[in-house]
Amino acid sequence: MLTPTLRLTLPSRANVQGCPSAKSSPLSRHFAAQESDQDLPKMASAVLGDLSSTSALAAGNLRQAQGKSIGVFTSGGDSQGMNAAVRAVVRMGIHVGFRVYYIHEGYQGMVDGADNIKEATWTSVSGIIQQGGTVIGSARCQDFRERAGRLKAAANLVKLGISNLVVIGGDGSLTGANCFRQEWAGLLEELEKKGEITAEQSKNCSHLNIVGMVGSIDNDFCGTDMTIGCDTALHRIMESVDAITTTAQSHQRTFVMEVMGRHCGYLALVTALACGADWLFIPEWPPEADWEDHMCRRLSELRTAGSRLGIVIMAEGAIDQKGSAITSNRVKEIISTRLGHDTRVTVLGHVQRGGNPSAFDRVLGCRMGAEAVLALLEAKPDTPACVVSLDGNQAVRVNLMECVERTQQVAAAMKKGNFENCVSLRGRSFRNNLEIYKILSHVKPPNNPQQHVFNIGIMNVGAPAAGMNAAVRSAVRTAILNGHQPYAIYEGFEGLAEGRLKKLNWMDVGGWVGSGGAKLGAKRTQPAKLGLPQIASKFKEFNLSALIIIGGFEAYDSVLQLAEARPQYKEFCIPMVVIPCTISNNVPGTEFSLGTDTALNAITDICDRIKQSASGTKRRVFVVETMGGYCGYLATLAGLAGGADAAYIFEERFGMRDLQTDVEHLAKKMVEGVERGLILRNEKCNENYTTDFIYQLYCEEGKGIFSARKNVLGHMQQGGCPSPFDRNLGTKLAAKSVAFLAEKMHNNYKEEGGRVVVECNEEDTACLIGLNRRTVQFSPVTHIKSQTDFQDDTLTRTVSIEEAEEFSMTTTLTPVTHLKAWSDFKHRLPREQWWLKLRPLLRILAKHESVYEVEGTEASIE
Repeated sequence: MLTPTLRLTLPSRANVQGCPSAKSSPLSRHFAAQESDQDLPKMASAVLGDLSSTSALAAGNLRQAQGKSIGVFTSGGDSQGMNAAVRAVVRMGIHVGFRVYYIHEGYQGMVDGADNIKEATWTSVSGIIQQGGTVIGSARCQDFRERAGRLKAAANLVKLGISNLVVIGGDGSLTGANCFRQEWAGLLEELEKKGEITAEQSKNCSHLNIVGMVGSIDNDFCGTDMTIGCDTALHRIMESVDAITTTAQSHQRTFVMEVMGRHCGYLALVTALACGADWLFIPEWPPEADWEDHMCRRLSELRTAGSRLGIVIMAEGAIDQKGSAITSNRVKEIISTRLGHDTRVTVLGHVQRGGNPSAFDRVLGCRMGAEAVLALLEAKPDTPACVVSLDGNQAVRVNLMECVERTQQVAAAMKKGNFENCVSLRGRSFRNNLEIYKILSHVKPPNNPQQHVFNIGIMNVGAPAAGMNAAVRSAVRTAILNGHQPYAIYEGFEGLAEGRLKKLNWMDVGGWVGSGGAKLGAKRTQPAKLGLPQIASKFKEFNLSALIIIGGFEAYDSVLQLAEARPQYKEFCIPMVVIPCTISNNVPGTEFSLGTDTALNAITDICDRIKQSASGTKRRVFVVETMGGYCGYLATLAGLAGGADAAYIFEERFGMRDLQTDVEHLAKKMVEGVERGLILRNEKCNENYTTDFIYQLYCEEGKGIFSARKNVLGHMQQGGCPSPFDRNLGTKLAAKSVAFLAEKMHNNYKEEGGRVVVECNEEDTACLIGLNRRTVQFSPVTHIKSQTDFQDDTLTRTVSIEEAEEFSMTTTLTPVTHLKAWSDFKHRLPREQWWLKLRPLLRILAKHESVYEVEGTEASIE
């Protein structure tokens, strides 16, 4: 059982002033209207609830925070996304009634006091979400290690009434905060005896509550899927790898690239997986004793096979089986001496810490920062220090010292040479990444042909999206490793009908992992339109025993059509998998689709430039249209990552009154000194309130206060190289899909007419593989109608580190026939969408006045 916790959200468009609970919000009216429209998503009760029951609770919680203060500081090494977390703590804290103070320069500023501790205002964090580093500074502090220094820090906090701390840093910073909390009562007693604080001050700050957030690019903290800054560091690394690849190919060079990670190989491992590196050195997986010979043999075979470059990725803390360091210069010398390759070393260094944060790190910082404030709002004197962690797509609270102890166990295991345990302690995601890298890093397939070689068709259906090529590469190589023959089907079902199929070998897909677009082509045409008899004849002609379709809603619908036609066409009685890949993130049965992260980063980057332009011209509002069809995921998440003032989406109905309210909000914002505005609009959010209409409305209503401009981003959202997340996800989903197909083919083949034929028509042989609750899940496409449940994903969870690991986001397979009832085919949407829970946070951080409501209380982790 878990400790009951209170999670607060606000109904969008509700007004905290003037008794708003007497009225329903436009969003609640929208959901009420949907009850009579079976074609629209049904998602009301899980997200909103009854507004009229919330006003008293909202007022009570605001009173609970009144008179209390929070201190927020960053400590240790900086990481991108820290500013987003600071901004969220400040704005959420002010929103619920806290006074919030910056503590500049980390623990050193806490000890020195004076101007290092300043009260934060709403506008003081304006414009920092897109900045790297930390605007409030970070410093190592020797003074805080001594009791005398902690005594000074306590005095400085108590005099300002600060008894709640939000710590953003690594395990050392978090451990220091917990020690400070344990000593707090004794420190106050000593200060009162010395006369440095009064009895009343001591009473008002009688206990210290601590909430931590992990800011570290190394992702070396156990208890969270991702630390703030890690995703951005991967972006910086992959940008460098992609750039180096072009020059390496030009001169047939081998590059040894060293990335950060003194005690953790996460950055190096994910980089190797995302770029298809030829060799990898990480501290958790030291190479075998004869690694020099093995590495040189692999690089030589690659060159013989026609590759013009070699990429070796190594963490700065790389070691061998005996614990001795392996340096980049040593690796270079071995390759140069033994192979005669022109070899260069590139040490990326602190460039990995720099630059603007990625969209993921901004959203992560916003969510963790808001959750940290809510944790302090609910904290009692005996509440243990916790760390806000990411568990799949959920913010969870985990016991701080439990996480620190697990992190320290990794170091102990490494010191003892127990590397298998070290990998296990890193968590399931690290372990899976390593296993898939081992599989795909072969230079050529092993000579162990299967008794039966099955043909696996691979095609793209729908619009191009980043990550498609990474998935194809992984599927091809995993199929070959399993002893099967992959067939590329060009131009989707249109190409299949024309017989445009080609056998692919190992080297055919070399270098595909980092390529944008769709090398196999992508068409939206579905099989029913072309004629199922013609499609069936091609399945038979090429003896396809399994099918992988990579694409969006059209890909899911295509497999559903084939699955439902199985009684009439036995050719379709083969195992089939849909790998969701679309920038719209509108495929039922998965919470994340390939390509979405890349598109989100593209939009966020453009919004940064637009905001910069608006700041230069002063008092300007930009209306930006995003893609996504009827799905508002891109608009909502880009709005949160870009610090937008509003994001208009189809799932949340809005009208003239709401538009007018937003105009007034922007006018007030200009008066307060923030002389820019950003409005996002999903392309199909409303057929009447078009981008032009909203732009003209803002121009007219903002006369004399602000000017307006509009931007339609268009297909640039589909372009570009895939992000590290999309490369990694595509690689893993495809590898798991082939493993699933191989098992089904092995269990369902028979001899027929002198050839081996696969025949299976069970629902669980036509599936969609999805990422749900940090689980990769195969879902029969017909089952997604009854087995997909997104309703309780939004609950705040106070969990142990073991529970967080056990119930983390994994891949799931759902039969496509099960997904049917959870699909809105008219608007190409899932009927439940987890990200709607983030809508209230977007409006809070944009200073829209709103009311809180109880979203849920805890029971058990199950």
